[in-house]
Amino acid sequence: MAKPATQRPTLPSVGRLGLVEPPARADLDRLGWKTDAHVELLWSLSRAPNADSALRAMVRIADALGGDWDELNRALVKDRSLRGRLFAVLGSSLALGDHLVAHPKSWHLLAGKVTLPSAEQLRREFAAVAESATDARSIQSSLRILYRDRILVLAALDVAPTVENEPVLPFATVGEHLADLADAALGAALIVATRTVCGDDTPPLRLAVIAMGKCGARELNYVSDVDVIFVAGSAADTNLTVATRVAGEMMRLGSETFFEVDAALRPEGKRGELVRTLESHVAYYERWAKTWEFQALLKARPAVGDAELGAQYMAALNPMVWTACEREDFVPEVQAMRRRVEELVPAGVRARELKLGTGGLRDVEFAVQLLQLVHGRNDDSLHVLSTVDALAALGEGGYVGRDDAANMTASYEFLRLLEHRLQLQRLKRTHMLPEAEDEEAMRWLARASHMRPDGQHDALGVLREELKRQSMRVSRLHAKLFYQPLLESVVGAGVELTASLTPQAAERQLAALGYEGPQSALTHLAALTGSRGRRGRVQQVLLPTLLDWLSDTPDPDAGLLAYRRLSEELSEQRWFLATLRDEGAVAKRLMRVLGTSAFVPDLLLRAPEVIQQYADGPQGPKLLETEPESMAKALVASAGRHADPVRAIMAARTLRRRELARIASADLLGMLEVTDVCKALTSVWVAVLQAALDAVVRANTPPSGQPARIAVIGMGRLGGGELGYGSDADVMFVCEPVDGVDESVAVKWSVTIAEQVRARLGTPSADPPLEVDANLRPEGRNGPLVRTLASYEAYYAQWAQGWEIQALLRAHRVAGDPDLGERFLVMIDKTRYPAGGVSAEAVQEIRRIKARVDAERLPRGADPNTHTKLGRGGLADIEWTVQLMQLRHAHRVQSLRGTSTLETLDAIGAAELIAEGDIDLLRQAWLTATRARNALVLVRGKPTDQLPGPGRQLNAVALAAGWHNDDGGEFLDNYLRVTRRAKTVVRKVFGA
Repeated sequence: MAKPATQRPTLPSVGRLGLVEPPARADLDRLGWKTDAHVELLWSLSRAPNADSALRAMVRIADALGGDWDELNRALVKDRSLRGRLFAVLGSSLALGDHLVAHPKSWHLLAGKVTLPSAEQLRREFAAVAESATDARSIQSSLRILYRDRILVLAALDVAPTVENEPVLPFATVGEHLADLADAALGAALIVATRTVCGDDTPPLRLAVIAMGKCGARELNYVSDVDVIFVAGSAADTNLTVATRVAGEMMRLGSETFFEVDAALRPEGKRGELVRTLESHVAYYERWAKTWEFQALLKARPAVGDAELGAQYMAALNPMVWTACEREDFVPEVQAMRRRVEELVPAGVRARELKLGTGGLRDVEFAVQLLQLVHGRNDDSLHVLSTVDALAALGEGGYVGRDDAANMTASYEFLRLLEHRLQLQRLKRTHMLPEAEDEEAMRWLARASHMRPDGQHDALGVLREELKRQSMRVSRLHAKLFYQPLLESVVGAGVELTASLTPQAAERQLAALGYEGPQSALTHLAALTGSRGRRGRVQQVLLPTLLDWLSDTPDPDAGLLAYRRLSEELSEQRWFLATLRDEGAVAKRLMRVLGTSAFVPDLLLRAPEVIQQYADGPQGPKLLETEPESMAKALVASAGRHADPVRAIMAARTLRRRELARIASADLLGMLEVTDVCKALTSVWVAVLQAALDAVVRANTPPSGQPARIAVIGMGRLGGGELGYGSDADVMFVCEPVDGVDESVAVKWSVTIAEQVRARLGTPSADPPLEVDANLRPEGRNGPLVRTLASYEAYYAQWAQGWEIQALLRAHRVAGDPDLGERFLVMIDKTRYPAGGVSAEAVQEIRRIKARVDAERLPRGADPNTHTKLGRGGLADIEWTVQLMQLRHAHRVQSLRGTSTLETLDAIGAAELIAEGDIDLLRQAWLTATRARNALVLVRGKPTDQLPGPGRQLNAVALAAGWHNDDGGEFLDNYLRVTRRAKTVVRKVFGA
């Protein structure tokens, strides 16, 4: 006999409903949701963003309702819209669930046909409550309940589509209603505050409350500070003391009852008067206001209080807003604001920050407001408050592409939606996404934001993909908003335009973005995009992003010119534009280098292959993959393949050029420490000297063989391994006849070799100069260019002067015959490190010469405080201090017998000859001055020792020197502080 078919249960299990908490089954039974009549209700519950939270809240609400629970239960079975609103809001907001538990009858607000009240209705509703009671505590409680009830209704309508097929509230509607609700709440707070301070019989004050920020723009968040400014009537018709007390009481009441009321955007911020007359406001903005204060006024709107006074305030200040971009400090202030915003966000949470992170809400708002400020003076259609309205107006006016405006609006509304959902959960102010590993929190956010599976991903996967896409889109569009219309204003005929800036508007926009020569910049853009072929199309795609990166550099004008020159030079090299298109890191790094340095672009024009090293390899930046030692060997070997010394030195120059471009690029991009830069530059110079010496010797060696051995001794910074970009090569040449050769013949031949090395390396070229300076030899310029080892020994034994002994402290073999070089160093040790130390007279002579140098050597017109070499606490001060200690103590302290200033300074500290604190001051001064001196060459493209005054060039030097931003003022203050402290130590050591 066949078994009867098992009837499938109609009630879904807790598992199928997505309920995972253990009490779920008991809670459903407790609510009575266990009959066939509750099937649809249960499936509605399952669609709540967090079904367990919604069920827990329903149990608590049932308990709170007691005997009235049946009414709600019956309504939930019958009213699909009520289910959608209630379950959605309880599954989205723990805080609103608590509110319903505390005030369970408020569920009626969600039943039946629910609409949002108008702004006027809200004002009347809140005003009625404010005026109805006399007890301050009961008024505050009643207003808080009313405000939460109204938030509840809005939130329920907003999130209901996640559960049932309810209408979707447009983003703009949500923000506008929240602002209307804030206005009504502020109005109620003003009524209560006025009555509290003034009593019932006092004539009404002339006090206007101006809404700022998101409230002013009517795009408010669920939870946000409400920014306000208070404006009082003239002193004749308003008591400012009373008005200030009313404003203070209103802020207190509003902050305790509704939301934080913040008046920090008022003139002078929190230090300024809370309430000012209209005349005082106008005077402040005319004389003292910063650019950010005018930017804040873009969203100003009279909210409550004296409407006539509010209108007068707007009429007085609006004209100032739209001329703010003409202010002299507009561009640097805008750039500083942008930097401050970026610096506010710790790097570890930047990817989670919806507001301040890269590609976040602030990026959109900042871009839109800047474009409004730039073009709003000439176009009244841009005088709108909300970001969305401003984007639409910018698109309509041709200031941004219409598609770009639409895409940016969609991304902005998506990010604001996530922000709203995060804030609703606990009614707390937040802009932070959950940790990526917190799948439960991210899954809730996905469901609350109405993410739906797409066939490839579940709701959480869809959210993660959308977050990546939107963040990338905002970052990309941020650049396009500024620059795509500029490009389209200069491209040739035949290109379809989506926006059309007039030449004047294009120039205004470029000027506001930091370009001091906007007409020239437009010419460069026209040249770059003018090609009808592939190059022109690729440039049009690349340039919005490249220009955006350039605008963040100290000199975008020079950077754009350099980029044009590179593009034209490499026009036939397909890899160039392809690399910039496909390797974002390469393009970004290149723009930073071009917009900062005059030194590197010229090198890249002749060694463009280095640009490919701007990419990252498996082990990190490719710019760091070259070892100086291997480069030096390759340079010498490359030159050695040519018999002709001219061609050999040309080969050496080619590799030197490439290596200089690599080192300088890595330096500018913050990849190398200053000590590594100096070592690498020294390695290049040593290799070039060796290659040149080898080439000249090969070309001048007679058939009978080389008549002499010759060695090159490095002096100064070359000998110390601490060369900078602008350093010459200080050298001495020493020779020794080979067996059987007369000394005069050997010396004559060696002089020919030395002269040719100097001449061939010093031949003018487009590369940075290769000057070989032999002026530190015995007798200076008047002495023979080359001496034998015996001649040097005799001279130093009998004639060595104090400065010559001091110069020998940094002598080191760098090229030529290694054995001869080593024997020279051993020979001079008895001169520079004599037994018993140098005489007291020699030390005194060094001190005398130092005093003379301080008094006479500084170039005419140089600032002694900021001359990196000879100025106060500069390189010469530190070097002379170290050398004085060597002269006095190196005969007995072996560790002081080094040629590097920095290493010897550390040895002095280790030997406790100078206090460790003083050693640290000297070390920091040497590093600071060396960075600054190198940065000066990188920025200006030629050797110089004098720091410039405040301005664009100093900002560039700061950035090139590795300062944490391009604020030249901060950098200069630090330089002056460090060198001043070092000079104190120098004076102590020299006994001055």
